[in-house]
Amino acid sequence: MELTILGTSSMVPTKERNPLSVFLSYKGDGILFDCAEGTQRQMDMAGISRVKVKKILISHWHGDHVAGLIGLFQTIGNQAENPKIELFGPKGTKKFINNLLNSCAFDVKVDLKVKELNPKKVDKFLETDDYELYCTKLEHSVPCLGFSFVEKDRRNIDVSFLRKNKIKEGPYLENLKEGKDITYEGKKIKAKDATYSVRGKKISYVIDTVFTQNAVKLAKNADLLICEATYMNNLSEKAEKNRHMTAQEAGQIASQAEVKQLVLTHFSQRYKQVNELVDEARVIFPNTKAAFDLMKISL
Repeated sequence: MELTILGTSSMVPTKERNPLSVFLSYKGDGILFDCAEGTQRQMDMAGISRVKVKKILISHWHGDHVAGLIGLFQTIGNQAENPKIELFGPKGTKKFINNLLNSCAFDVKVDLKVKELNPKKVDKFLETDDYELYCTKLEHSVPCLGFSFVEKDRRNIDVSFLRKNKIKEGPYLENLKEGKDITYEGKKIKAKDATYSVRGKKISYVIDTVFTQNAVKLAKNADLLICEATYMNNLSEKAEKNRHMTAQEAGQIASQAEVKQLVLTHFSQRYKQVNELVDEARVIFPNTKAAFDLMKISL
């Protein structure tokens, strides 16, 4: 899987930073986390085809997180034949989407399925053969959600076992990977002997919130946590007033959740450089880095 950070600014775009959106590419599925203004341009610069977007996860309905939707729908509708998109968001999403689609004149050529999410805790809201999506409520000035992408554990073929037992490669190995025993040249081969388990990857996305234990629970044991760091701790009162987090608080979430890596984003325009934000988070969680526009992360 590959993650592309399409924008890293908070509300106001700068010369160096587009407002926030993140694209996850996984086995043909394109999942877009938020869709700020300029997202289409950022996708072009990153070499991502717009029609790869199959699912959109909206954290909340402030304009800097959704202003790119209308243009994206129009482009995808013109580029693909009856494209299907699933969009998930917090309470009020259906109303906002309806308002958005009636805000200008064009034919909606996208088969758009919209679902509102109202999690009680950390709730699973979608499952495929390969992964699951989870959400939880965050604490912002409007209804806001955090998301986790959780890849399912899988089984890989033990090549040394194949060599030892003189088993040739073939389509029957897929049955072993699915946990099914097979018969090879009259001999029963057990899946548990011929394969080994590989833990799936987990990515968590926590944006536009004050520090909350819900974020910690959502990100528990994540391989990668993408988390806002809008302010430094010397502006903690401003952060609280605007319902945002400091870099220090992002480090606290990463530490308490025991994630493997923390990537900071959603930076206030006041920070021309973000080294100080990273240093502040690293005091608590050393494996921290700053996102930058068009940054790619492979897992």
